[in-house]
Amino acid sequence: MLNKNEENRKAVEIVSLESIVPKEHLLRRIDAAVDFEYIYELVEELYCPDNGRPSIDPVVLIKMVLIQHLYGIRSLRQTAADVDMNNAYRWFIGYPINKPVPHFATISYNFRHRFNEETVEQIFEWILHEVEKAGYLEPEVVFVDGTHIKANANMKKQIKEAIPTAARVYEKQLREEINKDREEHGKKPFDDDPPDQPPEEKTVAKSSTDPDSGVFRKGEHKKCFAYCAQTICDSHNFILGVTVNPGNMHDSIAFDAVYDKVTMRFPQVQVVTADAAYKTPWICKKIFDDDRLPSMPYKRPMTKKDFFKKYEYVYDEYYDCVICPENQILKYSTTNKEGYREYKSDPCICANCPSKAQCTASQNCQKVVALHIWNDYIERAEDFRHSPLGKETYEMRGETIERIFADAKEKYAMRYTPYRGLIQVTNWVKLKYAAMNLKKLAIRRWNDGISSSSPSMPSLFQLLISLLSSKNPVAA
Repeated sequence: MLNKNEENRKAVEIVSLESIVPKEHLLRRIDAAVDFEYIYELVEELYCPDNGRPSIDPVVLIKMVLIQHLYGIRSLRQTAADVDMNNAYRWFIGYPINKPVPHFATISYNFRHRFNEETVEQIFEWILHEVEKAGYLEPEVVFVDGTHIKANANMKKQIKEAIPTAARVYEKQLREEINKDREEHGKKPFDDDPPDQPPEEKTVAKSSTDPDSGVFRKGEHKKCFAYCAQTICDSHNFILGVTVNPGNMHDSIAFDAVYDKVTMRFPQVQVVTADAAYKTPWICKKIFDDDRLPSMPYKRPMTKKDFFKKYEYVYDEYYDCVICPENQILKYSTTNKEGYREYKSDPCICANCPSKAQCTASQNCQKVVALHIWNDYIERAEDFRHSPLGKETYEMRGETIERIFADAKEKYAMRYTPYRGLIQVTNWVKLKYAAMNLKKLAIRRWNDGISSSSPSMPSLFQLLISLLSSKNPVAA
């Protein structure tokens, strides 16, 4: 039987937003999970106490930005339009149906000129503190990685510019250990660089639209201007810290800033899980010296095709020499400024070697093997890789840090940033991660039936760490 609906577009009804929004709506869960009144304490000093026009409620502005990131809305203009039409969004910000919502330009102006980098960091830390207070964090094992975000810049608008090479934070310590190693081998130590010496420079492509971004090359053909977000999370996928860098900065160089930030905030970190890009002598040394364990994968030797692999050259620690696959000795020659000990073969022997074509292509028939003075830390990381805890933690990367990046790009619109400048992009990423943490917190609290902090029982994962740490799986 055909039934035609009567048009009631002009009907007048008395309803409240409270009755329209479903009881289990995500925004209801978020509103019950945290007390947004705390925001007034964060922004109180940013407003004049006794002068000027009345402002729009800062909680409303911040809630609208959280709505944008929670639902992956592409722009503030679209966010303001959606809030104007969506009853659940209006309920969340506390605006009745007949009240005009703030203009998108007002939100943008406040986040560009009033809510500075420190305010955004405080919002991120506030939500993270709420997660910690609820007992949902497990920072004993952390996962670190970087993801690239396409910048709002065109590759056709670029200039070539000479910039100083990135300074290494461990340069002074490395130079001291290099000189000590050279003295032990009877070599003259390197002189300190003169203070007026200009830094080394390299020529890079720089965007004329967004100079803070960097060229990111993915594969052989695809390249674009991008930013890289170095992110650390725990085993429950809560984001503990993030730093944003130009897209042309390598992960191993950007590691120190985010690692120091998170370990200072969470000193109970015991295992740092990362991919092969972070498996460098300095990073392994830094983690071990902090009485922590690096969980990293096997790194393939970067050798030429059809040549002997690096692991086929065996280092003899007692005689301080390297033995090649033909059982010939490569003697110590020097320690260079990069921290590598160079071991060289006898050209007279190599000239008649049957495996010369697989060993070296040098014209003087001499093979050089370079070993870093901190290579022992790489070996210790390899030992931990084969331990039960090392295998278990690395296998979790796919469901922790990699899952965060997949969700951020698919569900929270983090593939491409509409903002320009390192500060603005950093604030944008932190607000997005704050929204992701807030959503996880709200869902877990709602499922647990709580709205306040409660102690959590130690997980099986924590017990396993405590057991293996007491047995010291990787001896110094």
